[in-house]
Amino acid sequence: MLIGEVARRSGVSARMLRHYESLGLLRPSGRTGSGYREYSGADIRRIFHIESLRSLGLSLREIGRALDDPGFVPSALVDDLIRQTRRRIAAETELLTRLRRIDAAGPGGWEDVLQVVAQLQALGSTSAAARQRAALSSADGVPVPVEALVEAVLREAEPNVAGALSWALARSGEGGTALLAEGLGSPVAAVRERAVRCLTEMPGDEATARLRDALANPDAVVRGHAALALGSRGAAEAAPTLIDMIVAGRNDTDAADALSVLASDSATADRIAAGLVDRLAHDASEAPARVRLTQALADIPGATASRALLELSRDGDRAVALTAAYLLRLRDAR
Repeated sequence: MLIGEVARRSGVSARMLRHYESLGLLRPSGRTGSGYREYSGADIRRIFHIESLRSLGLSLREIGRALDDPGFVPSALVDDLIRQTRRRIAAETELLTRLRRIDAAGPGGWEDVLQVVAQLQALGSTSAAARQRAALSSADGVPVPVEALVEAVLREAEPNVAGALSWALARSGEGGTALLAEGLGSPVAAVRERAVRCLTEMPGDEATARLRDALANPDAVVRGHAALALGSRGAAEAAPTLIDMIVAGRNDTDAADALSVLASDSATADRIAAGLVDRLAHDASEAPARVRLTQALADIPGATASRALLELSRDGDRAVALTAAYLLRLRDAR
């Protein structure tokens, strides 16, 4: 079979077939009387073998080794190809993400595109100062895409930079709220905490709803941050988590302050006092926890809290009794 017919049937151009021959990768089995290349059936099979291996990403040199070296073991080469392909996919994915973010910024011209690129590069800088400047400058000119801000805040370990990123996200509207909420499910504890901290800085009803959902998060740190934020927003459903924090001694002073803020009406105040008393009676067997719960009753107004303190002033635990008696005197003085 002559080279033109081989090219037509195999889909490999005559120019490429000659290139294979120049590399010693493919040698036609014969020549016609006129000197034209003539390919046998075995030559055709080798062409298809070459093209099959090329489709796997092998170089022509690697293909020559694979086909001609009897001792060639493909496993190491295939493993290497897998690593190369993963690196290539990661690079292409990163490029695609960057292009999508530039598109999301809605640039009006190439100057805008260059500004967004510079901001994205600054957010990924090793310099904390550069990252902070990028966050603070996001409100000027073309904004940094929300997705990039969320990604940056979830990996940011520097508190000042994290604060600047949270500020930028809060100014960007509610677009980042859902992305931050996804961070609450991260397998990395630090990422979960960064996500909930930033979420507490986000304004609006959607952020409040996401914080309510976070009260059921399996991570106690996430629940705690959500409860404290919800307490400041007047969400009474945060009360059980705040009481849990007092029992555990985790940010218990802040939790008690949040409970006092929630106790703004008599009905809510009585429910909170009843919850504290219930934990005193059933769950808080450790003396320090009982003292903390008693102290939390101090700023809860209403008759339920007063009766509870009176009862606790006669408690068998001397520390609890003294604390309750002292708090009762303060209430009477007010």
